[in-house]
Amino acid sequence: MNKRTRTPAIALVSTLSLGLAACSTGPSGGGNGGPERRNPAARTGAVIGGTPQKGGTLTVLSNQDFTHLDPARNWVMPDMDFGTRLLYRTLVTYRAAPGAGGSELVPDLAEDLGTPSDGARTWTFRLKPGLKYEDGTPITAQDIKHNVERSFSPDLPGGPDYAARYLAGAEGYQGPARGRHLDSVKTPDARTIVFELRKPFAEFPFAATLPTFAPVPPKRDEGARYDNRPFSSGPYKIESYARDKRMVLVRNTHWDPASDSVRKAYPDRIVVTMGLKGNQIDDRLIASSGGDASAVSWAQVRPESLSKVLTKADVRARMLAESSSCTEMLQMHTGRAPFDDLKVRQAVQWALDREAIVTAAGGPAVTDASSAAMPGSLFTGGKQPDTLKIPLAGDPEKAKRLLGEAGKADGLSTRLTVSSGDKAIGEAIQQALGKAGIKVTVETVDPSAFYDTIGDTENRTDLVYTGWCPDFPSGATFLPFVFDGRFIKEKGNSGNHSLFKDDATMKRMDEIAAMTDGAAAHKAWQELDARILAQAPVAPGAMKRRSLLVGTNVAGAYGHASWSGQIDYATVGLKDPSQSAN
Repeated sequence: MNKRTRTPAIALVSTLSLGLAACSTGPSGGGNGGPERRNPAARTGAVIGGTPQKGGTLTVLSNQDFTHLDPARNWVMPDMDFGTRLLYRTLVTYRAAPGAGGSELVPDLAEDLGTPSDGARTWTFRLKPGLKYEDGTPITAQDIKHNVERSFSPDLPGGPDYAARYLAGAEGYQGPARGRHLDSVKTPDARTIVFELRKPFAEFPFAATLPTFAPVPPKRDEGARYDNRPFSSGPYKIESYARDKRMVLVRNTHWDPASDSVRKAYPDRIVVTMGLKGNQIDDRLIASSGGDASAVSWAQVRPESLSKVLTKADVRARMLAESSSCTEMLQMHTGRAPFDDLKVRQAVQWALDREAIVTAAGGPAVTDASSAAMPGSLFTGGKQPDTLKIPLAGDPEKAKRLLGEAGKADGLSTRLTVSSGDKAIGEAIQQALGKAGIKVTVETVDPSAFYDTIGDTENRTDLVYTGWCPDFPSGATFLPFVFDGRFIKEKGNSGNHSLFKDDATMKRMDEIAAMTDGAAAHKAWQELDARILAQAPVAPGAMKRRSLLVGTNVAGAYGHASWSGQIDYATVGLKDPSQSAN
């Protein structure tokens, strides 16, 4: 949205922050006008355990490795939370606060939220003085420029692509490996960085919260191997990292808390134990004995464990279930038969049983059926519309008629990829589509490899069940990323897993992005959501809350609105550090 002076641009940032906060702090209703359900977490929008004490070891119990921690590749919400709160800082970040307060932008490495000029086509940031890496060397504007440039490298797929979408002269750029640099990112001195954009972008400060805008010193850059050992500009550094097994973080003694209003760095050490089964994590945290009293869960509470949690008041008091502000959907490969046929895709929409998906995901206590592509937080009133008017349980008979119109009266066979944590959802989809004559083979993938697997556009399955979370509260950060065909990649493809490419849709996206009236643009994104759904590249699935358990010795825990309800690692710690594991 084009704002031509500094004041309106920053005012827009504040307005957007409040808009997301208003829709992220409480439970959302069902996508089809059902009654709103009470969030089962004991203290929604509040902090579990009070204020932490400094010291001790916080343990993170995880069922997976990180997808990526390299800031050029990190674009999965929980991973971004972990990386930007503990290991590296960005130009701008979100305030550390539960509920509405967590949607407020605050300066991080930069002194302010940036200064726009040339109608928000140019943004200038000035770094705080005295910032240092883990070895005591200074953090420079040139290091941020380097990470922005390396995010273009085809060898480092999967990361945020705002730079590719907005920077002037970025077309065809392949990163800095061969000595090529972007003229549209200028660093006139060690503390100043200037971004020149190809079109106005008044929301640029929101983009500046992403890991793309963290510093990477060129001398430490090891290409793809940097994923194993990001060089710290945050309060912790990596002491050891055994893939799929264990990561240990210790304090970065060169991090200066006086320069950082967000991160509190309460624990002395943070240990991530990986490769655990989901039920192991749930059972250990329900019991909360020994070292597990000082632990938090990375993975969401498994559906079969919820009854153990919700029926015990003392355990329920230790569960978070904040809104994820994300939507999940069944995405169909629109560029490959049989899903290049609109009737076949519509048959899938009508066959899908969203009530079964809600049940498989843990039930209505933590999941709502979805009726649109964008989450409710991006719609007026904070609630999704229902433009398709498909029953929640689907209509297999209508789906069969649509298949018949497509010449598939005898049905068809296809494959579906889901994360292993969503196996039950995959089976619910399999059963629902099977009733309409669509035979589905479900393939599960470890969560840490899931996005790389479905991002391989040549070798992936026809169907994938995945979701998208807006990076900030605007339709501009949702629909273009999920449905703009101009940014589809062969490897590391993100968002647009339906491979949807429609000229009229892309033209309309550009028109909306150029609107100077924010309210008109907001309405236009909502209307475009319905137009896209009518073309059936996806079938809406569910909206989950992020249900997480913490141990009895954990303090300062809350689900952060801007990190899809994940625990805010900027402020979590322990009640009694002496009771934690060594």
